[in-house]
Amino acid sequence: MSNNTVYIILGPTAVGKTSFAISLAQHLQTEIISADARQCYAELNIGVARPSLEELSKAPHHFIASHSVNITINAQVFENFALAKVDEIFKTHHSVVMVGGTGLYIKAFCEGLDLIPAIDPAIREDIIKQYEKLGLRWLQKEVSVKDPMYWAKGEQQNPQRLMRALEVILGTGASIVSFQIKNKITRPFNIVKIGLELPREQLYERINQRVISMVENGLETEVRNLLPQNHLNALQTVGYSEWAPYFEGNLTKEKVIENIQQNTRHYAKRQMTWFKKDLDITWYSPNAITAAQIG
Repeated sequence: MSNNTVYIILGPTAVGKTSFAISLAQHLQTEIISADARQCYAELNIGVARPSLEELSKAPHHFIASHSVNITINAQVFENFALAKVDEIFKTHHSVVMVGGTGLYIKAFCEGLDLIPAIDPAIREDIIKQYEKLGLRWLQKEVSVKDPMYWAKGEQQNPQRLMRALEVILGTGASIVSFQIKNKITRPFNIVKIGLELPREQLYERINQRVISMVENGLETEVRNLLPQNHLNALQTVGYSEWAPYFEGNLTKEKVIENIQQNTRHYAKRQMTWFKKDLDITWYSPNAITAAQIG
């Protein structure tokens, strides 16, 4: 094992990961890799809380606004990108800061991905069409019947995870759970996981205020300009998907804001559920930690 170290700053949305990661990168005089499944898209800005130009100027960032929404980005893409980037950065630095809230991306980087065989894209396309036509209840029923092993322990309210489980069982005849039993990969560098958390009431208030700020800063216009690409997976995300009924005249803007706030709070809860399973994470309040304490 080398002396090179990747410091991973993780936690729920709106907890303060960006500012702390920047302060840590400045303290370590190194660069930042984003582990966010939506901030990597160039067309998404306000709704994904992309770091501001001022924040980006304080430390070199990677995997921010680096890809088009027309390109499929997943955990495998991120793993390959991040591993190549840390190798590059380690040529001139002994440390790297990674920051984000996408648990699967961080898991892929730290441990590698489950080796699921390639599946016929037509299966996925058919599932998406059926889901768009028949909705979440149909998807839940299909998974519960066809893959009860996943249904018993998987995310039952997450359509993306449910569609993935369904395509795997249809494409391979085996539960996606059966591919998740493997030995973890050990990376040739040190990994330090730093979790940031706040009391629930305080975090939820920050989420609510952030959504209001997003709308004040032009989120509606950003989403409206993306309507021609609304069918893409990158747009099926909190902050964007809630606007469709409003544009159709079936919902008030106030209700859209409420829905985004609620869905963001639910997302933050799912993030914490994921991260709390990882015993390698050391948790701190963002108000009670400094970069000097870490590096």
